[in-house]
Amino acid sequence: MGKYIIGIDQSTQGTKALLFDEQGTLLTRADKSHRQIINDKGWVEHDPEEFYANVIQTVRETVEKAGISKEDIVGVGISNQRETALAWDSDGCPIYNAVVWQCARGQKICEKIADKKEMIQERTGLQLSPYFSAAKIAWILEHVEGAREKAQEGKLCYGTVDSFLIYRLTKGEVYKTDYSNASRTQLFNIRTLSWDSEICDIFGIPIQNLAEVEDSNGDFGMTDFEGYLPYKVPIHGVLGDSHGALFGQGCLEKGMTKATYGTGSSVMMNVGEKPVFSKHGVVSSLAWGMDGKVTYVLEGNINYTGAVITWLCQDLKLIQSPKETEEIARAASEEDSTYLVPAFTGLGAPYWESNAKALLCGMTRTTGKAEVVRAALECIAYQITDIIKAMEDDSHISIQALRVDGGPTKNQYLMKFQSDIAEKPVQVPAAEELSGIGAAYAAGIGLGVYEKQKLFSRMERQSFLPEMSKEFVEKKYQGWKEAIYMVLGRKNEEIKSS
Repeated sequence: MGKYIIGIDQSTQGTKALLFDEQGTLLTRADKSHRQIINDKGWVEHDPEEFYANVIQTVRETVEKAGISKEDIVGVGISNQRETALAWDSDGCPIYNAVVWQCARGQKICEKIADKKEMIQERTGLQLSPYFSAAKIAWILEHVEGAREKAQEGKLCYGTVDSFLIYRLTKGEVYKTDYSNASRTQLFNIRTLSWDSEICDIFGIPIQNLAEVEDSNGDFGMTDFEGYLPYKVPIHGVLGDSHGALFGQGCLEKGMTKATYGTGSSVMMNVGEKPVFSKHGVVSSLAWGMDGKVTYVLEGNINYTGAVITWLCQDLKLIQSPKETEEIARAASEEDSTYLVPAFTGLGAPYWESNAKALLCGMTRTTGKAEVVRAALECIAYQITDIIKAMEDDSHISIQALRVDGGPTKNQYLMKFQSDIAEKPVQVPAAEELSGIGAAYAAGIGLGVYEKQKLFSRMERQSFLPEMSKEFVEKKYQGWKEAIYMVLGRKNEEIKSS
């Protein structure tokens, strides 16, 4: 008989269920995508009932694929898309679609309270932005019929995807979130480690309806996955997807940094047990709370990284598959100076301009498909480099290596260019799905199935080292900054001082 841990990763594009053995080895996985509901205003939503059903289905599929006894499953860890917000009633029924992290519909709400932005950032570590959950929850309460009344009567739950999944998986017995997810709502005071009543009032969000905050490796109740398992097992690890990747990458020491390449990207630096508040456009959050102690991070978020490749494929139809981009990029002219700034829904860190528009610039008559595809790949690395530089300025820590994960890390052109333009070694683990791995590992450690040191010492990595000349790096990066200046309508000096 073995002891198996299930990891669930409910992400922006779909849901994955992962099965791990007693050594923390990934045995099987099952994936199922869900709809991206986008209207003519560019608002982005998901159907919570759809992705919850996918959780149950993928768990069934991965267990059956492994051929193990269901009686040997001992615990569950959950990682989830962050900042995405939703509201549901006491029966667990959503009153509206989930408002996805990419969606900027809360912009007007943020503009109305702009005079409070410094106080909000001082307490939450986050720049006032519709990117975070608070403005999305406020929008639901303001625009969904009956939502405000239910909230005032204490008959409504609202928060992030993890708390919804926990609520449904435990049949409403547990209404909790973890420190990592709470810290991304813009309602949580990372100094006092509690929901901030004044900020909740500013957003018009009744504080009493928010979830209880629990350690990331704490007890989140029991589930049998809608009767699939013969008995209930504990949910004992919950982390926002980027935090899960940080933990799964083994970035447990101060200064260790990772970048997750997904639909968007999160770059995260472990800064230890005391918060560092940014002056260079990144934000302060909690990495996790474990065993009664919290760890802080600096983080920068990018709206469009992997989604840029989707745009090339589905909208421009320049490519048939993301796999083609590596070969096409290598065929591009070295002399071409095309840049893409993918501000399709504004710019995130370190610029924070929700109204910015995308820009393709620097083209010449000889610019063709290959050059545009290469510019789309390279803009991912430029955006991540912007954040790395901001983090080093804020923390006064020199990043020794960048640990990376996510689908686009399979693209060797992108990884090599990332190393060159950031002037850092880039390390790609052999294991995939670091977000789900991190949550499962947290659960397994919390349940005593895994020993932390053994887990992380086994991870193999491929390294990419910087080789581009410093002169050429500076030339390429300066071209990127000039493209950013055009998008923002600001001068070089203004951006450097902001």
